[in-house]
Amino acid sequence: MSVGNGLADAAKVPGSDACVLRYMLERQARTIPDRRFVQFWPGATWSYGETLRQVRLYAAALVAAGVKQGDHVLCWMGNGPDLLATWFAINYLGAVYVPLNTAARGRPLEYVLDDADAALMIGHRALVPRLAEVNPGKLRQVLLVGESEQPVPQLAGVTVAPFELPTVVADDALTLERAIEPWDTQAIMYTSGTTGNAKGVMSSYVQLYTMGPDAFDCIGAEDCCLVCGPIFHCGSTLYVYAMLACGGSIGMVREFRTADFWDAVRGTGSTLVLLLGVMATFLLKQPAGERDRDHPLKKAFIVPFIEDAVSFRERFGVDLHTVYNMTEIASPLSAGPGISEQGLAGLPRPWFELRVADAHDCEVPRGEVGELLVRSHRPWALLKGYYGNAEATVAAMRNGWFHTGDAFRQMPDGRFFFVDRLKDVIRRRGENISSFELESEILAHPGVREAVAVAVPSEHGEDEVLAVVTPVAGGALDQTELVSFLAERIAHYMVPRFIRVVDELPKTASGKLQKHVLRSEGVTADTFDRDAAGIRIRAERLG
Repeated sequence: MSVGNGLADAAKVPGSDACVLRYMLERQARTIPDRRFVQFWPGATWSYGETLRQVRLYAAALVAAGVKQGDHVLCWMGNGPDLLATWFAINYLGAVYVPLNTAARGRPLEYVLDDADAALMIGHRALVPRLAEVNPGKLRQVLLVGESEQPVPQLAGVTVAPFELPTVVADDALTLERAIEPWDTQAIMYTSGTTGNAKGVMSSYVQLYTMGPDAFDCIGAEDCCLVCGPIFHCGSTLYVYAMLACGGSIGMVREFRTADFWDAVRGTGSTLVLLLGVMATFLLKQPAGERDRDHPLKKAFIVPFIEDAVSFRERFGVDLHTVYNMTEIASPLSAGPGISEQGLAGLPRPWFELRVADAHDCEVPRGEVGELLVRSHRPWALLKGYYGNAEATVAAMRNGWFHTGDAFRQMPDGRFFFVDRLKDVIRRRGENISSFELESEILAHPGVREAVAVAVPSEHGEDEVLAVVTPVAGGALDQTELVSFLAERIAHYMVPRFIRVVDELPKTASGKLQKHVLRSEGVTADTFDRDAAGIRIRAERLG
Protein backbone atom coordinates (compact mmCIF):
# COMPACT_ATOMS: atom_id res chain seq x y z
CA MET A 1 0.00 0.00 0.00
CA SER A 2 1.43 3.39 -0.91
CA VAL A 3 1.43 6.29 1.49
CA GLY A 4 0.97 10.02 1.04
CA ASN A 5 3.93 12.31 0.54
CA GLY A 6 3.86 13.52 4.16
CA LEU A 7 4.17 10.02 5.57
CA ALA A 8 6.69 9.01 2.93
CA ASP A 9 8.89 11.99 3.83
CA ALA A 10 8.60 11.23 7.54
CA ALA A 11 9.55 7.60 6.91
CA LYS A 12 12.81 8.47 5.17
CA VAL A 13 16.08 7.60 6.86
CA PRO A 14 17.78 10.90 7.83
CA GLY A 15 21.16 11.63 6.29
CA SER A 16 24.41 11.05 8.16
CA ASP A 17 24.97 14.80 8.69
CA ALA A 18 21.59 15.01 10.45
CA CYS A 19 21.74 11.97 12.75
CA VAL A 20 25.29 10.61 13.18
CA LEU A 21 26.92 12.09 16.28
CA ARG A 22 30.39 12.69 14.80
CA TYR A 23 29.07 14.67 11.86
CA MET A 24 26.48 16.54 13.94
CA LEU A 25 29.11 17.69 16.43
CA GLU A 26 31.60 18.70 13.74
CA ARG A 27 28.93 20.70 11.90
CA GLN A 28 27.86 22.59 15.03
CA ALA A 29 31.47 23.24 16.08
CA ARG A 30 32.15 24.60 12.60
CA THR A 31 29.07 26.84 12.32
CA ILE A 32 28.48 27.93 15.95
CA PRO A 33 31.82 27.26 17.72
CA ASP A 34 31.37 29.84 20.47
CA ARG A 35 27.79 29.01 21.40
CA ARG A 36 27.37 27.24 24.75
CA PHE A 37 26.64 23.54 24.47
CA VAL A 38 26.87 22.31 28.06
CA GLN A 39 27.17 23.77 31.53
CA PHE A 40 28.10 21.22 34.16
CA TRP A 41 26.29 22.60 37.19
CA PRO A 42 28.01 23.61 39.28
CA GLY A 43 31.18 23.64 37.22
CA ALA A 44 32.68 24.23 33.81
CA THR A 45 30.95 25.39 30.64
CA TRP A 46 31.86 24.04 27.20
CA SER A 47 31.05 25.76 23.91
CA TYR A 48 30.45 23.64 20.82
CA GLY A 49 34.03 24.27 19.77
CA GLU A 50 35.38 23.28 23.17
CA THR A 51 33.15 20.19 23.26
CA LEU A 52 34.62 19.00 19.96
CA ARG A 53 38.15 19.66 21.26
CA GLN A 54 37.49 17.67 24.42
CA VAL A 55 35.85 14.83 22.51
CA ARG A 56 38.83 14.53 20.18
CA LEU A 57 41.19 14.35 23.17
CA TYR A 58 39.15 11.54 24.71
CA ALA A 59 38.89 9.82 21.32
CA ALA A 60 42.66 9.94 20.87
CA ALA A 61 43.10 8.35 24.31
CA LEU A 62 40.66 5.60 23.31
CA VAL A 63 42.60 4.96 20.10
CA ALA A 64 45.79 4.70 22.15
CA ALA A 65 44.01 2.06 24.25
CA GLY A 66 43.28 0.08 21.10
CA VAL A 67 39.69 1.09 20.31
CA LYS A 68 38.69 0.62 16.67
CA GLN A 69 35.56 1.39 14.68
CA GLY A 70 32.81 -1.06 15.64
CA ASP A 71 34.34 -2.03 19.02
CA HIS A 72 32.14 -2.15 22.12
CA VAL A 73 33.33 0.11 24.97
CA LEU A 74 31.88 0.01 28.49
CA CYS A 75 31.29 3.28 30.39
CA TRP A 76 30.71 3.12 34.12
CA MET A 77 30.34 6.54 35.70
CA GLY A 78 27.76 9.16 36.60
CA ASN A 79 26.83 12.44 34.90
CA GLY A 80 29.67 14.86 34.32
CA PRO A 81 32.38 15.86 31.84
CA ASP A 82 34.00 12.41 31.77
CA LEU A 83 30.80 10.56 30.88
CA LEU A 84 29.62 13.05 28.25
CA ALA A 85 33.03 13.28 26.58
CA THR A 86 33.59 9.51 26.71
CA TRP A 87 30.17 8.75 25.19
CA PHE A 88 30.75 11.27 22.41
CA ALA A 89 34.32 10.06 21.84
CA ILE A 90 33.25 6.43 21.48
CA ASN A 91 30.71 7.39 18.83
CA TYR A 92 33.18 9.84 17.25
CA LEU A 93 35.32 6.79 16.46
CA GLY A 94 32.36 4.82 15.14
CA ALA A 95 32.58 2.51 18.14
CA VAL A 96 29.62 1.35 20.23
CA TYR A 97 28.75 3.05 23.52
CA VAL A 98 27.80 0.53 26.25
CA PRO A 99 26.84 2.43 29.43
CA LEU A 100 26.55 0.66 32.76
CA ASN A 101 24.18 1.66 35.53
CA THR A 102 26.17 3.10 38.45
CA ALA A 103 24.13 0.90 40.80
CA ALA A 104 25.29 -2.30 39.07
CA ARG A 105 27.07 -4.91 41.17
CA GLY A 106 27.13 -8.64 41.84
CA ARG A 107 25.58 -11.14 39.45
CA PRO A 108 23.78 -8.57 37.22
CA LEU A 109 27.08 -6.73 36.71
CA GLU A 110 28.87 -9.99 36.00
CA TYR A 111 26.27 -10.91 33.40
CA VAL A 112 26.71 -7.67 31.45
CA LEU A 113 30.51 -7.89 31.58
CA ASP A 114 30.28 -11.27 29.89
CA ASP A 115 27.43 -10.43 27.51
CA ALA A 116 28.59 -7.08 26.12
CA ASP A 117 31.70 -8.36 24.29
CA ALA A 118 33.69 -5.34 25.45
CA ALA A 119 37.39 -5.66 26.27
CA LEU A 120 37.72 -2.06 27.52
CA MET A 121 35.94 -0.16 30.27
CA ILE A 122 36.23 3.52 31.24
CA GLY A 123 35.16 3.51 34.88
CA HIS A 124 35.01 5.76 37.92
CA ARG A 125 37.51 4.96 40.65
CA ALA A 126 34.75 4.73 43.25
CA LEU A 127 32.89 2.04 41.27
CA VAL A 128 35.72 -0.09 39.92
CA PRO A 129 36.42 -1.89 43.27
CA ARG A 130 33.13 -3.75 42.71
CA LEU A 131 34.81 -5.58 39.83
CA ALA A 132 36.86 -7.51 42.38
CA GLU A 133 33.60 -9.14 43.56
CA VAL A 134 32.74 -10.68 40.16
CA ASN A 135 34.16 -12.59 37.22
CA PRO A 136 35.32 -9.91 34.75
CA GLY A 137 34.19 -12.01 31.80
CA LYS A 138 35.59 -10.60 28.56
CA LEU A 139 36.90 -7.42 30.17
CA ARG A 140 40.66 -6.99 29.71
CA GLN A 141 41.40 -3.33 30.42
CA VAL A 142 39.97 -0.69 32.78
CA LEU A 143 40.88 2.99 32.50
CA LEU A 144 40.09 5.07 35.58
CA VAL A 145 38.49 8.50 35.82
CA GLY A 146 37.40 10.52 38.84
CA GLU A 147 38.67 10.58 42.40
CA SER A 148 38.19 8.13 45.22
CA GLU A 149 39.92 7.17 48.46
CA GLN A 150 39.28 3.49 47.78
CA PRO A 151 42.31 1.47 46.69
CA VAL A 152 42.51 0.39 43.06
CA PRO A 153 41.71 -3.33 42.92
CA GLN A 154 43.96 -6.02 41.50
CA LEU A 155 41.93 -7.89 38.88
CA ALA A 156 43.13 -11.19 37.48
CA GLY A 157 43.69 -10.89 33.74
CA VAL A 158 42.61 -7.23 33.66
CA THR A 159 44.93 -4.23 33.37
CA VAL A 160 43.86 -1.23 35.47
CA ALA A 161 45.40 2.19 34.79
CA PRO A 162 44.51 5.91 34.77
CA PHE A 163 42.70 7.28 31.72
CA GLU A 164 45.24 9.78 30.45
CA LEU A 165 44.41 12.39 27.81
CA PRO A 166 46.92 13.76 25.32
CA THR A 167 47.55 17.51 25.26
CA VAL A 168 46.94 17.88 21.51
CA VAL A 169 45.53 15.78 18.68
CA ALA A 170 46.77 15.95 15.11
CA ASP A 171 44.13 16.85 12.54
CA ASP A 172 44.46 13.49 10.77
CA ALA A 173 44.87 11.33 13.88
CA LEU A 174 41.25 10.21 14.11
CA THR A 175 40.41 9.22 10.55
CA LEU A 176 37.86 6.46 10.06
CA GLU A 177 38.18 3.20 8.17
CA ARG A 178 34.81 3.98 6.60
CA ALA A 179 32.06 6.55 6.97
CA ILE A 180 29.69 6.07 9.91
CA GLU A 181 26.24 5.22 8.54
CA PRO A 182 22.86 6.14 10.06
CA TRP A 183 22.02 2.45 10.56
CA ASP A 184 25.25 1.63 12.37
CA THR A 185 24.92 0.61 16.01
CA GLN A 186 25.37 3.67 18.20
CA ALA A 187 24.82 2.06 21.60
CA ILE A 188 23.93 -1.10 23.46
CA MET A 189 21.84 -0.12 26.47
CA TYR A 190 20.91 -2.79 28.98
CA THR A 191 17.35 -2.96 30.27
CA SER A 192 16.65 -3.37 33.97
CA GLY A 193 16.24 -7.14 33.77
CA THR A 194 13.50 -7.25 36.42
CA THR A 195 12.13 -10.56 35.09
CA GLY A 196 15.43 -12.18 34.09
CA ASN A 197 18.85 -11.26 32.78
CA ALA A 198 19.18 -7.74 31.43
CA LYS A 199 18.83 -7.48 27.66
CA GLY A 200 21.20 -5.36 25.60
CA VAL A 201 19.17 -3.12 23.30
CA MET A 202 21.08 -2.40 20.10
CA SER A 203 20.24 1.14 19.01
CA SER A 204 21.15 2.77 15.69
CA TYR A 205 21.85 6.44 15.09
CA VAL A 206 18.49 6.57 13.27
CA GLN A 207 16.73 5.33 16.39
CA LEU A 208 18.39 7.89 18.67
CA TYR A 209 17.62 10.67 16.18
CA THR A 210 13.99 9.54 15.90
CA MET A 211 13.75 9.23 19.68
CA GLY A 212 15.06 12.74 20.33
CA PRO A 213 15.75 15.39 17.66
CA ASP A 214 12.95 14.29 15.36
CA ALA A 215 10.37 13.91 18.12
CA PHE A 216 10.17 17.46 19.50
CA ASP A 217 8.88 20.35 17.44
CA CYS A 218 8.76 22.60 20.53
CA ILE A 219 12.52 22.67 21.14
CA GLY A 220 14.85 25.16 19.46
CA ALA A 221 18.34 26.65 19.49
CA GLU A 222 17.25 29.22 22.08
CA ASP A 223 16.46 26.48 24.62
CA CYS A 224 18.57 25.05 27.41
CA CYS A 225 17.53 21.61 28.68
CA LEU A 226 18.28 20.70 32.28
CA VAL A 227 19.51 17.11 32.27
CA CYS A 228 18.96 15.85 35.81
CA GLY A 229 18.62 12.15 35.02
CA PRO A 230 21.57 9.87 34.25
CA ILE A 231 22.79 9.89 30.65
CA PHE A 232 23.55 6.19 30.85
CA HIS A 233 19.76 5.92 30.47
CA CYS A 234 17.99 6.61 27.17
CA GLY A 235 15.45 8.93 28.83
CA SER A 236 18.15 11.58 29.34
CA THR A 237 20.33 10.62 26.37
CA LEU A 238 17.61 11.59 23.91
CA TYR A 239 17.41 15.15 25.29
CA VAL A 240 21.17 15.60 25.00
CA TYR A 241 20.92 14.48 21.38
CA ALA A 242 17.95 16.74 20.69
CA MET A 243 19.83 19.80 21.91
CA LEU A 244 22.96 18.85 19.95
CA ALA A 245 20.89 18.53 16.78
CA CYS A 246 19.14 21.89 17.09
CA GLY A 247 22.15 23.88 18.31
CA GLY A 248 20.69 24.42 21.77
CA SER A 249 22.36 23.79 25.11
CA ILE A 250 22.13 21.58 28.16
CA GLY A 251 22.64 22.14 31.85
CA MET A 252 23.87 18.91 33.39
CA VAL A 253 23.66 18.03 37.08
CA ARG A 254 25.13 14.90 38.63
CA GLU A 255 21.78 13.74 39.94
CA PHE A 256 18.28 14.99 40.68
CA ARG A 257 18.09 16.58 44.12
CA THR A 258 14.82 18.16 45.18
CA ALA A 259 16.51 20.81 47.33
CA ASP A 260 18.86 21.90 44.52
CA PHE A 261 16.54 21.66 41.54
CA TRP A 262 15.40 25.26 41.19
CA ASP A 263 18.90 26.59 41.91
CA ALA A 264 20.15 24.42 39.03
CA VAL A 265 17.39 25.72 36.75
CA ARG A 266 18.27 29.30 37.55
CA GLY A 267 22.03 28.73 37.48
CA THR A 268 21.98 27.15 34.02
CA GLY A 269 19.18 29.28 32.57
CA SER A 270 17.28 26.11 31.69
CA THR A 271 14.03 26.56 29.76
CA LEU A 272 12.94 22.91 29.61
CA VAL A 273 13.33 19.71 31.61
CA LEU A 274 12.33 16.07 31.66
CA LEU A 275 10.85 15.00 34.98
CA LEU A 276 9.75 11.55 36.00
CA GLY A 277 6.32 11.80 37.59
CA VAL A 278 7.80 11.11 41.01
CA MET A 279 10.26 14.00 40.58
CA ALA A 280 7.38 16.41 39.92
CA THR A 281 5.66 15.09 43.03
CA PHE A 282 8.81 15.64 45.12
CA LEU A 283 8.98 19.26 43.97
CA LEU A 284 5.30 19.82 44.72
CA LYS A 285 5.72 18.44 48.24
CA GLN A 286 8.26 21.17 49.01
CA PRO A 287 6.85 24.16 50.94
CA ALA A 288 5.47 26.87 48.67
CA GLY A 289 7.59 29.99 48.46
CA GLU A 290 7.71 33.44 46.90
CA ARG A 291 10.31 32.24 44.34
CA ASP A 292 8.12 29.45 42.93
CA ARG A 293 7.80 31.35 39.64
CA ASP A 294 11.16 33.09 39.78
CA HIS A 295 12.90 30.88 37.20
CA PRO A 296 13.44 30.64 33.42
CA LEU A 297 11.76 27.21 33.02
CA LYS A 298 9.04 27.28 30.35
CA LYS A 299 8.42 23.64 29.40
CA ALA A 300 8.34 20.48 31.50
CA PHE A 301 8.03 17.00 30.04
CA ILE A 302 6.43 14.90 32.79
CA VAL A 303 6.58 11.13 32.28
CA PRO A 304 4.26 9.45 33.02
CA PHE A 305 1.68 12.20 33.08
CA ILE A 306 0.41 12.06 36.66
CA GLU A 307 -2.50 13.79 38.35
CA ASP A 308 -0.07 16.12 40.14
CA ALA A 309 1.11 17.53 36.80
CA VAL A 310 -1.68 20.11 36.65
CA SER A 311 -0.76 21.35 40.11
CA PHE A 312 2.85 21.60 38.90
CA ARG A 313 1.77 23.87 36.04
CA GLU A 314 -0.37 26.05 38.26
CA ARG A 315 2.25 26.47 40.97
CA PHE A 316 5.39 26.89 38.85
CA GLY A 317 3.92 28.46 35.71
CA VAL A 318 5.29 26.09 33.04
CA ASP A 319 3.79 24.51 29.92
CA LEU A 320 3.24 20.79 30.32
CA HIS A 321 4.21 18.12 27.79
CA THR A 322 4.57 14.38 27.93
CA VAL A 323 6.14 11.68 25.80
CA TYR A 324 5.93 7.91 25.80
CA ASN A 325 9.14 6.01 25.19
CA MET A 326 11.26 3.05 26.16
CA THR A 327 14.77 1.92 25.26
CA GLU A 328 13.57 -0.29 22.40
CA ILE A 329 11.39 2.26 20.61
CA ALA A 330 11.66 5.96 19.73
CA SER A 331 9.12 8.31 21.33
CA PRO A 332 6.12 7.15 19.28
CA LEU A 333 3.62 9.20 21.33
CA SER A 334 3.66 12.77 22.61
CA ALA A 335 1.28 15.43 23.84
CA GLY A 336 1.31 19.04 24.92
CA PRO A 337 1.15 21.83 25.76
CA GLY A 338 -2.22 22.48 27.39
CA ILE A 339 -2.74 18.92 28.60
CA SER A 340 -4.33 17.93 31.89
CA GLU A 341 -5.62 14.33 31.84
CA GLN A 342 -3.86 11.77 33.99
CA GLY A 343 -2.25 8.95 32.03
CA LEU A 344 -2.32 10.78 28.70
CA ALA A 345 0.48 9.67 26.38
CA GLY A 346 -0.71 11.52 23.28
CA LEU A 347 -1.06 10.94 19.56
CA PRO A 348 1.25 8.89 17.33
CA ARG A 349 4.14 10.43 15.40
CA PRO A 350 3.64 10.18 11.62
CA TRP A 351 6.34 7.52 11.15
CA PHE A 352 4.73 5.09 13.64
CA GLU A 353 1.79 2.74 13.61
CA LEU A 354 0.31 1.77 16.98
CA ARG A 355 -2.23 -0.81 18.05
CA VAL A 356 -3.83 -1.78 21.36
CA ALA A 357 -4.17 -5.55 21.25
CA ASP A 358 -5.28 -8.57 23.24
CA ALA A 359 -3.09 -11.51 24.24
CA HIS A 360 -3.35 -12.88 20.68
CA ASP A 361 -2.23 -9.60 19.06
CA CYS A 362 -5.75 -8.86 17.79
CA GLU A 363 -6.76 -5.21 18.04
CA VAL A 364 -9.29 -4.45 20.77
CA PRO A 365 -12.13 -1.91 20.37
CA ARG A 366 -11.32 1.68 21.25
CA GLY A 367 -11.83 2.37 24.92
CA GLU A 368 -10.79 -1.13 25.97
CA VAL A 369 -7.49 -1.97 27.64
CA GLY A 370 -4.83 -4.05 25.92
CA GLU A 371 -1.10 -4.15 25.25
CA LEU A 372 0.43 -1.37 23.19
CA LEU A 373 2.13 -2.68 20.03
CA VAL A 374 4.40 -0.47 17.89
CA ARG A 375 5.94 -0.60 14.44
CA SER A 376 7.56 2.05 12.28
CA HIS A 377 7.47 3.10 8.63
CA ARG A 378 11.02 4.40 9.02
CA PRO A 379 13.80 1.81 8.70
CA TRP A 380 15.97 1.44 11.83
CA ALA A 381 13.67 3.60 13.99
CA LEU A 382 13.14 0.76 16.45
CA LEU A 383 15.75 -1.41 18.15
CA LYS A 384 18.03 -3.44 15.90
CA GLY A 385 17.51 -6.34 18.29
CA TYR A 386 18.69 -7.60 21.66
CA TYR A 387 22.42 -8.22 21.52
CA GLY A 388 23.23 -11.92 21.34
CA ASN A 389 19.63 -12.84 22.15
CA ALA A 390 17.75 -13.77 19.00
CA GLU A 391 15.05 -15.59 20.97
CA ALA A 392 14.13 -12.47 22.96
CA THR A 393 14.22 -10.35 19.79
CA VAL A 394 11.80 -12.66 17.98
CA ALA A 395 9.48 -12.77 21.01
CA ALA A 396 9.44 -8.97 21.34
CA MET A 397 8.74 -8.51 17.62
CA ARG A 398 6.04 -11.19 17.35
CA ASN A 399 3.86 -10.76 14.25
CA GLY A 400 5.98 -7.82 13.12
CA TRP A 401 5.05 -5.53 16.02
CA PHE A 402 7.17 -4.55 19.01
CA HIS A 403 5.36 -5.61 22.19
CA THR A 404 5.83 -2.92 24.84
CA GLY A 405 4.48 -4.85 27.83
CA ASP A 406 2.42 -1.76 28.71
CA ALA A 407 -1.34 -1.69 29.11
CA PHE A 408 -2.95 1.16 27.15
CA ARG A 409 -6.36 2.44 26.17
CA GLN A 410 -7.02 4.26 22.89
CA MET A 411 -9.95 6.63 23.01
CA PRO A 412 -12.42 7.23 20.16
CA ASP A 413 -10.65 10.51 19.29
CA GLY A 414 -7.40 8.59 18.70
CA ARG A 415 -5.50 9.62 21.83
CA PHE A 416 -3.62 6.96 23.76
CA PHE A 417 -3.66 6.66 27.55
CA PHE A 418 -1.20 4.70 29.66
CA VAL A 419 -2.91 2.36 32.13
CA ASP A 420 -0.10 0.33 33.72
CA ARG A 421 2.72 -2.07 33.12
CA LEU A 422 0.96 -5.34 32.26
CA LYS A 423 2.84 -7.17 35.01
CA ASP A 424 1.85 -4.46 37.52
CA VAL A 425 -1.92 -4.72 37.03
CA ILE A 426 -3.54 -5.97 40.24
CA ARG A 427 -6.52 -8.37 40.07
CA ARG A 428 -8.76 -8.14 43.14
CA ARG A 429 -12.32 -9.39 43.67
CA GLY A 430 -12.81 -9.77 39.92
CA GLU A 431 -11.65 -6.22 39.21
CA ASN A 432 -8.48 -5.04 37.46
CA ILE A 433 -6.69 -2.26 39.36
CA SER A 434 -4.18 0.02 37.68
CA SER A 435 -1.27 0.48 40.06
CA PHE A 436 -0.46 3.73 38.22
CA GLU A 437 -3.92 5.18 38.93
CA LEU A 438 -3.92 3.97 42.54
CA GLU A 439 -0.46 5.43 43.19
CA SER A 440 -1.61 8.80 41.84
CA GLU A 441 -4.46 8.82 44.34
CA ILE A 442 -2.20 7.87 47.24
CA LEU A 443 0.21 10.65 46.27
CA ALA A 444 -2.64 13.14 46.55
CA HIS A 445 -2.38 12.76 50.33
CA PRO A 446 -0.33 15.74 51.58
CA GLY A 447 1.75 13.57 53.89
CA VAL A 448 2.87 11.06 51.24
CA ARG A 449 6.14 11.67 49.42
CA GLU A 450 6.32 8.48 47.32
CA ALA A 451 3.97 5.55 46.78
CA VAL A 452 4.04 2.13 45.17
CA ALA A 453 1.11 -0.27 44.87
CA VAL A 454 1.78 -3.95 44.23
CA ALA A 455 -0.13 -7.21 44.33
CA VAL A 456 0.43 -9.69 47.14
CA PRO A 457 -1.23 -13.10 47.49
CA SER A 458 -4.67 -13.30 49.07
CA GLU A 459 -5.98 -16.19 51.12
CA HIS A 460 -9.16 -15.84 49.06
CA GLY A 461 -7.44 -16.21 45.68
CA GLU A 462 -6.45 -13.46 43.20
CA ASP A 463 -4.59 -10.51 44.80
CA GLU A 464 -4.62 -8.18 47.74
CA VAL A 465 -3.27 -4.62 47.43
CA LEU A 466 -0.10 -3.60 49.25
CA ALA A 467 0.79 0.10 49.28
CA VAL A 468 4.34 1.01 50.27
CA VAL A 469 4.75 4.72 51.01
CA THR A 470 7.32 7.20 52.24
CA PRO A 471 6.35 10.27 54.31
CA VAL A 472 7.26 13.83 53.41
CA ALA A 473 10.42 15.11 55.06
CA GLY A 474 9.93 15.52 58.79
CA GLY A 475 6.44 14.05 58.69
CA ALA A 476 4.72 10.90 59.89
CA LEU A 477 1.90 8.87 58.37
CA ASP A 478 -1.10 7.37 60.13
CA GLN A 479 -2.18 4.34 58.09
CA THR A 480 -5.74 4.42 59.41
CA GLU A 481 -6.12 8.04 58.34
CA LEU A 482 -4.65 7.23 54.92
CA VAL A 483 -7.22 4.45 54.46
CA SER A 484 -10.02 6.90 55.30
CA PHE A 485 -8.56 9.46 52.89
CA LEU A 486 -8.50 6.93 50.04
CA ALA A 487 -11.95 5.52 50.79
CA GLU A 488 -13.40 8.94 49.96
CA ARG A 489 -11.55 9.14 46.62
CA ILE A 490 -11.46 5.72 44.97
CA ALA A 491 -13.53 2.60 44.37
CA HIS A 492 -13.84 0.36 47.42
CA TYR A 493 -11.96 -2.53 45.82
CA MET A 494 -8.94 -0.29 45.15
CA VAL A 495 -8.36 0.73 48.77
CA PRO A 496 -5.21 -1.09 49.93
CA ARG A 497 -5.60 -3.76 52.57
CA PHE A 498 -1.93 -3.52 53.48
CA ILE A 499 0.08 -0.31 54.04
CA ARG A 500 3.78 -0.22 54.80
CA VAL A 501 5.66 2.97 55.66
CA VAL A 502 9.37 3.08 54.80
CA ASP A 503 12.04 5.79 54.70
CA GLU A 504 13.04 5.14 51.07
CA LEU A 505 11.74 3.08 48.17
CA PRO A 506 14.11 0.86 46.18
CA LYS A 507 15.12 2.46 42.87
CA THR A 508 17.49 1.96 40.01
CA ALA A 509 20.17 4.60 39.42
CA SER A 510 17.94 6.07 36.71
CA GLY A 511 15.23 6.72 39.31
CA LYS A 512 12.84 3.94 38.32
CA LEU A 513 11.02 2.28 41.19
CA GLN A 514 11.87 -1.40 41.63
CA LYS A 515 8.44 -2.86 42.23
CA HIS A 516 9.72 -6.41 41.92
CA VAL A 517 11.74 -5.89 45.13
CA LEU A 518 8.64 -4.81 47.05
CA ARG A 519 6.57 -7.64 45.55
CA SER A 520 9.16 -10.18 46.63
CA GLU A 521 9.32 -8.72 50.18
CA GLY A 522 5.53 -8.86 50.38
CA VAL A 523 3.74 -8.29 53.68
CA THR A 524 6.46 -7.69 56.28
CA ALA A 525 6.17 -7.66 60.06
CA ASP A 526 5.87 -3.86 60.09
CA THR A 527 3.01 -3.76 57.55
CA PHE A 528 -0.38 -2.39 58.62
CA ASP A 529 -3.35 -4.69 57.83
CA ARG A 530 -6.67 -2.86 57.76
CA ASP A 531 -8.59 -6.17 57.99
CA ALA A 532 -6.76 -7.03 61.21
CA ALA A 533 -7.49 -3.49 62.43
CA GLY A 534 -11.21 -4.12 61.86
CA ILE A 535 -11.61 -1.61 59.02
CA ARG A 536 -14.07 -2.91 56.43
CA ILE A 537 -14.76 -1.05 53.20
CA ARG A 538 -17.63 -2.29 51.08
CA ALA A 539 -19.43 -1.25 47.96
CA GLU A 540 -22.27 1.22 48.41
CA ARG A 541 -25.61 -0.57 48.40
CA LEU A 542 -27.97 0.46 45.63
CA GLY A 543 -31.74 0.31 46.17
